[in-house]
Amino acid sequence: MKALISVDMEGISGIVHSSETNPERYDYQRGRELMTAEANAVIAGVLDAEPTADVLVADAHGTFRNLLPEQLDRRARLVRGKPRALNMLAGLDEETDAALFVGYHVRAGEGPGVLAHTMNGEILDVRVTGRAQDEEVRGTGRAPGEGVQVTAPKPGEDSRTTARSLGEIGLNAAMAGHLGVPVVLLSGDDAACAEAAALIPEAVTVPVKEALGMAAAVTVHPEEARDRLRRAAADAVSRRTEIPPLALTGPLDVEVDLASPHTIDLATLVPGVSRTAGARTVAFTAPDYGTAYRLILLLAQLATIRPA
Repeated sequence: MKALISVDMEGISGIVHSSETNPERYDYQRGRELMTAEANAVIAGVLDAEPTADVLVADAHGTFRNLLPEQLDRRARLVRGKPRALNMLAGLDEETDAALFVGYHVRAGEGPGVLAHTMNGEILDVRVTGRAQDEEVRGTGRAPGEGVQVTAPKPGEDSRTTARSLGEIGLNAAMAGHLGVPVVLLSGDDAACAEAAALIPEAVTVPVKEALGMAAAVTVHPEEARDRLRRAAADAVSRRTEIPPLALTGPLDVEVDLASPHTIDLATLVPGVSRTAGARTVAFTAPDYGTAYRLILLLAQLATIRPA
């Protein structure tokens, strides 16, 4: 059995402020220690359920160099550093049996949610619209719509499904689903857990804090959070065959709202990406979700480029 644990930072218990997640701020070291401890709790839970499991841990926050390698459970392997394929999901492949998201946060524009955003401050929203398909979702043995409510259109109806606004939770869960991998567990604040439950109702969610705002929360004690995470991870991995992957079948129409006009100008240099009638939106059509995911990652990277 192979499991990938993707660990972000904003949704870790006890963390409420960017001073705890930014390498240049005074509280960052404590944030790293809290993050590593929660990763260890989930590793332990996976191995409680599957003692011979191959466990990969993807550092999925900022620089991707936050987890403390020397403090990580030695039974797991660590994926760290960037740039890398699949970004927050590096190490995931079609042989993976389960993905677990730890320390995740709600998407930009939702909340109240602790440190809510999507990838970076430049991406305001990502909307993905699929079309009903007849073939099975690749690698899952499931018909399109199991877990995503895609239905065949009636004669004369538009074949497109309703557009979904997706943040890091949905974008990454759909990429896992594209490879036939279910997301079986997510932890974070209550808003993040609600976002995950709306997308993957069968997944186990572990709220470790109640968001009061962008930088405030009622948080459980870190040791209590770790106990809950270990039990939940064991349960989630044990039930992995009951949890369907989030599969969005193509072709897919994607719209991305960007904060900076400069980023929009750069985005339109990418073949297939066009500016829409709105002042801040670019759009493209992708043949499948894997292509859409990579293009979204590229737009996020372009957003980090500043005018000369």
